[in-house]
Amino acid sequence: MFVYILYSEKSSRYYVGQTADIDERLKRHNSGRVNSTKSGYPWKIVLQIEVDNRSEAMNLEKKIKKRGAKRYIDDHRGVA
Repeated sequence: MFVYILYSEKSSRYYVGQTADIDERLKRHNSGRVNSTKSGYPWKIVLQIEVDNRSEAMNLEKKIKKRGAKRYIDDHRGVA
């Protein structure tokens, strides 16, 4: 399982999600087949984290959303 953060330059926003197949999921986001992201494509992956199972993925996704995607990225890339 993967937890991922996407970024859209078009809409200047981040999207956090989880999936077992990151490549297929990105294709779905960029083809407009995901309602919450269809207005912002093209999306690019800015961070992906592999976890052992869906439970871990759900917990990490919740943690990232609570912190905010940009802040989470900054925290984990050493940016002040």
